[in-house]
Amino acid sequence: MNLLKIILQVVLGVTSILVVMLVLLHRGRGGGLSDMFGGGVSATASASGVAERNLTRLTVILALLWGGAAVGLGVLERFI
Repeated sequence: MNLLKIILQVVLGVTSILVVMLVLLHRGRGGGLSDMFGGGVSATASASGVAERNLTRLTVILALLWGGAAVGLGVLERFI
């Protein structure tokens, strides 16, 4: 069980970093913190619609994987 716990911790750490990076890559929708830090300037030079959809899909998949790893670690801590 220690090996499974270590694997889940590594998955959680890697997906945490990747999710943060992917969220920061998203185009700002206006009026938020992205405009404050220059996101409004680069909004016109941002990725195309297909690239934005694929980025969103990848972000959601990684976020679900992150959530699964967190729940898995919680279950291991609770019952084992």
